[in-house]
Amino acid sequence: MTTRLDSPADLIGLTGQQLGTTDWIDVTQSQVDLFADATGDHQWIHTDPRRAASGPFQGTIAHGYLTLSLAPVAIADVLEIRELTAALNYGLDKVRFPAPVPVGSKIRAVVTLNTAQRKTSGVEAVFGLTYEIDGRTRPACVADVVVLYP
Repeated sequence: MTTRLDSPADLIGLTGQQLGTTDWIDVTQSQVDLFADATGDHQWIHTDPRRAASGPFQGTIAHGYLTLSLAPVAIADVLEIRELTAALNYGLDKVRFPAPVPVGSKIRAVVTLNTAQRKTSGVEAVFGLTYEIDGRTRPACVADVVVLYP
């Protein structure tokens, strides 16, 4: 489901509403390894499948920040704003990683518009993202992502 709006100001009327759910995203070892290279976080629970097989998660897991970094893609997947100049990452209000994401699993994000308000610099929106893991009850990540639309 994609929510389509004419302008960022139209977000104000949608406060508190679920905007949509993304498609499932495959989490691969290749993605995890590339993320480890980009961030320098080569902890074995992420990058060493052989060692991780006998570790606490019985296999490698994605970095929590890898899951979180999918926020712009998740929001863009469920929200289309026709008259958009830019969407600027303005920060985070809250982030938690309740459950690990096993490599080889699928995740998706449920996106809710927590708040939207006019500011002198544009429209500030806070999106609530809950990343679900296919076949699991606990979410991988719960985050409040702040986006500024100038």
